[in-house]
Amino acid sequence: MQRLAMLCIILGLVVSAGQGTDGLSDLLNRLPEPHNYVLKRISSYDRSGGNQDYRKIPAGETLALFDEPGPGSITHIWITINSPEKYHLKRLVLRMYWDGESTPSVETPIGDFFGLGNGDYFMYQSLPLAVGSTKALNAFFPMPFARHGKITVTNEGDEPVGNFYFNIDYRALPDALPAGTLYFHAQYRQCAPCSGWTNEWKHNSDDSVDKKPNLDGAGNYVFLEATGRGHFVGVTHSIFQNQDDWWGEGDDMIFIDGEKTPSIIGTGSEDYYLGAWGFDGGPTNYLLFGNPVFGGFSAGGRSSVYRFHLDSPIPFTKSIKVTIEHGHANHRSDNFFSVAYWYQTEPHAPFPALPPVDARLPRIYPTGGPGNAEKR
Repeated sequence: MQRLAMLCIILGLVVSAGQGTDGLSDLLNRLPEPHNYVLKRISSYDRSGGNQDYRKIPAGETLALFDEPGPGSITHIWITINSPEKYHLKRLVLRMYWDGESTPSVETPIGDFFGLGNGDYFMYQSLPLAVGSTKALNAFFPMPFARHGKITVTNEGDEPVGNFYFNIDYRALPDALPAGTLYFHAQYRQCAPCSGWTNEWKHNSDDSVDKKPNLDGAGNYVFLEATGRGHFVGVTHSIFQNQDDWWGEGDDMIFIDGEKTPSIIGTGSEDYYLGAWGFDGGPTNYLLFGNPVFGGFSAGGRSSVYRFHLDSPIPFTKSIKVTIEHGHANHRSDNFFSVAYWYQTEPHAPFPALPPVDARLPRIYPTGGPGNAEKR
């Protein structure tokens, strides 16, 4: 009951923010209200009427999932994949284009988009993203487009994808989008490995590490750099440890509209993801935050975390830079894989080049330091 109540409150906040109503919205009481749209679905169903409700994606080829005129708004994406290739979640690349833009507003390995950044499937539930049983990838971010929306998946692996199933639900709108409507964006980034400034440490609490200052975010891992007007709504973050001890001794730092020092500073990685004490209580997943995979405290450990700012998206009028330390003052050299989610006006700034497939795959790198000293 507590989880259901939380869901209703948060959904009420989202509906209220999106539709300009006052207070929390009672979703059940709103059901009798008329809706001025036509709900449509684009899917992989078998056009012959048979049961072969999937598409194949040969190696090196691109499949268009969605290619529709506007105005409209995508409300739900469901995907499931049958592929024999290991780490196909890292090898398939998801891209989204709005209103005929030449560069995508979304570009990320498909697993990372759904929070599976280490290339392995696991189930979890958040409000905008969820993975259900079995291997069911779901996204509920609203994705409006004025003139045209396009979604593609490219197979950058070596093996063909035998079965790629999808359902994409969207609202065909009778009128133009409201003035000032912001567009959905998602950007993949990684450091594999992150460049720790030292490997001469035994514990995160060593004085040489713990007392090093970092006031301006120099060397921080960057989740997102964007220019324009919009708001940041969250991040999914996967970690593959190259070193022992707790990976998360790093503070989040967010720079808004060209700040030289961050106006939003946190107290530790698990604190940003709304947990505490290194997540040593084990995995959790909630609607706006969670650590659904807990990899422990040793080299080779895999962890996944997420945080969504749906209660208070972080606005920017000119630019935003969202960062986090990799270890205190960036002393650690683990592998980070992340996707940042935000809404903004177009055009958007160029994205960093997507790393090649081999660089995206999780593995231990010879960084030195605890648990890795023999691999210098």
